[in-house]
Amino acid sequence: MNIAVDLGGTNVRVGLVEEDRIIRLLSEPCHASGPENEVVDQISSMISALLRDGQVKGIGIGVPSVVDVEKGIVYDVIGIPSWKEVHLKELLEARFALPVFINNDCNCFALGVSRFGEARGVHEAVGVTLGTGVGSSLVIDGRLYCGHNTGAGEIGNIPYLDKDYEFYCSSRFFVSRGTSGRDAEHDAAAGIPGALALMEEFGTHVGRLVKVIMYAFDPNVIVFGGSIANAFDLFKGSMYAELSTFPYRKSLNRLRICRSMTPNIGILGASSLCD
Repeated sequence: MNIAVDLGGTNVRVGLVEEDRIIRLLSEPCHASGPENEVVDQISSMISALLRDGQVKGIGIGVPSVVDVEKGIVYDVIGIPSWKEVHLKELLEARFALPVFINNDCNCFALGVSRFGEARGVHEAVGVTLGTGVGSSLVIDGRLYCGHNTGAGEIGNIPYLDKDYEFYCSSRFFVSRGTSGRDAEHDAAAGIPGALALMEEFGTHVGRLVKVIMYAFDPNVIVFGGSIANAFDLFKGSMYAELSTFPYRKSLNRLRICRSMTPNIGILGASSLCD
């Protein structure tokens, strides 16, 4: 068994995992506005609630930041202002006397879909999270390609139009149009013309993002996750329309694009960091 942590600026989720099964899952609002040690103590308390003496082999953690994987140091965590440089591996290993493995949260998502979800058995897969930001990670033959400090594949930060892809392919796009991703999804599903047009525009931007992924990685499959991926059926039409102009038809015909339907896939991915 492993313990897996999915840390976010909004919520902290901690699961007790055995192979591909989550035996127990805890979730709490993150104490994100507190000092560094308050969030560390919160994570530690939740881990303690799930510990089973002699049965837990390791702790895997996904965080929304860049990470020194070897030393387990996380930097500039999104949504937690006090976490500028946290030696999380050292702190938690001292508390629990268990090996701790830390990686970027989107990397954990991509690892999860590669080992337990829609990209299982695929040679090259890219996981893309569409939410408050845009995350992207590459898995090759079941192994993450992280680059230095887990920064490989962060295509959301590539300049695009007047800003970057993250702005146009995340919740920030909808906020800039005076709504939210959730409200736009609800209204588009109800057939409201303005919301349908907004989703169509969003899908065009996502299609251009997929083109960048194809030029950079040429994967077998792209799996979307994150809250906005729930609206995939509402924006995929314009996404595929944009992809129709991609010049390398052989690669495009082979490509499979889907959204993750596996519950808590990030938790499963974080757990597999321990394997």
